Amino acid sequence: MNFTRTLIPTIALALAGTVLPGVAHAGAWQRHHPARTEINHRIRHQERRITQERREGDLTRGQAQALRAQDRAVLKQERADARADHNRGHLNRAQARTLNQELNANSHAIGH
Repeated sequence: MNFTRTLIPTIALALAGTVLPGVAHAGAWQRHHPARTEINHRIRHQERRITQERREGDLTRGQAQALRAQDRAVLKQERADARADHNRGHLNRAQARTLNQELNANSHAIGH
């Protein structure tokens, strides 16, 4: 009985040591890293602008769909960049710059 009381906690600690490094890595993945927050905010803002321009008749349905598809592609790339193991949920400067350039081009296509 005494052997079981000491064996179970020992096994639990040993297993935790093999599992915790992965958990620590998952915890380091930051959904709300400042560069990611900026990119995601810009995408949401552009979505509102597209909707507004569509309502006002400044964009056709096809144009609005194309602009949204471009923003979704940027979002997909942002997520892929952040999920890369070496980034740990962050975007490096080059990645953020590239994503912002793509959003700038789409913003100009939206107008106003």
